[in-house]
This record gives sequence, structure tokens and C-alpha cells, in this order.
Amino acid sequence: MSESDEKVLREPPIAGDEVDTLLGSLERQRRTLAWKCGGLDAAGLRATVGASTMTLGGLLKHLALVEDDYFSGRLFGRKPASPWDTVDWDADPDWEWRSAADDTPEQLYALWDETVARSRALLAEALADGGLERLSLRTWPDDRAPSLRRILIDLIEEYARHVGHADLIRESVDGLVGEDPPR
Repeated sequence: MSESDEKVLREPPIAGDEVDTLLGSLERQRRTLAWKCGGLDAAGLRATVGASTMTLGGLLKHLALVEDDYFSGRLFGRKPASPWDTVDWDADPDWEWRSAADDTPEQLYALWDETVARSRALLAEALADGGLERLSLRTWPDDRAPSLRRILIDLIEEYARHVGHADLIRESVDGLVGEDPPR
């Protein structure tokens, strides 16, 4: 998986402003997921723990979908990009989880890396056009439009939950443990 852009915050600042704190927190979650999933072959990315069918490859593909949906879909109101645009979600609502087993590690890493890069660009565009107060173009079912601030918090929570899953799965694969990748 690719290294983060040098301009990307590696950590939330100790006493920074709201934007840098939110972005630093999101980037820490992304970096930890990348570390937990990095360097594994297909078998490692397909490993499961206990009764769960969740895999590290599935996590990469799911979080690529979530990134694209939150920033491109929700925030900017755009239609799904490839590969999401060809999926019959009604027939296969867990497609990203299931289909990850058919993808190579290189495909999974590239999909996640490319999606995160697009998300960073869209996030920068939104911050320049309204900041954290910018409202999403896609509304909730009750017609309220969440702010960029809310979208960031929701994405941080999504990553944090799944980084916990990644901890358990990766430890079962090769014993890798820890909270944050080495610097």
C-alpha cells in the first residue's frame, strides 16, 4: 500500500484547530488500517476469525466503498464510480465483502489507495468551499443535510470500528499486534 502524502497529517495535533484534529484522527485510522492489512498475500487477506466471515481484504474493499460513498456520493451527490456502479446492491448487498476474496492483494490495495486519494482531494475541495459547515448534497431520508463535520465524524467512527476488527484478524494471521504503525 502506498505511503501517505507528506502533507497529510500523521496524528491529530495535541492542541490544534478542529479541522486538523478531525483530519489527523481520520488519517491515523487510515494509516493503522493500512498497517494492519499491509504486506499480506491472498491467504492473509482472506483469513477469518471465529464465526465471522469478515476478512482484511473485505475490510479494504468495504472501506473503499464507504470512502467513495461518503465523499463522492453523500458530500458531492455524485453517482457511484467503478466498481460500485455495476453492482446490483439489491441482489447482493454484501458484494464488497464477498467479492474481495476474488481480488488479488494488489487489486485490493490499489482500490483502497486510489479511493483514499480521491477522498483526500474531495475533502480538500469541500474544506475550501464552506469548510466543516459545508452541507452534503445528498440528504438523509428526512431531508436534513449533514455537514462535512458530521461526515468526517461518521467516517472516523466507521474506521475505528473496523480497525478493531483488523487488529483481531491480523493477530490471527501472523501475530502482528499494536495500536499504531512504527514511524
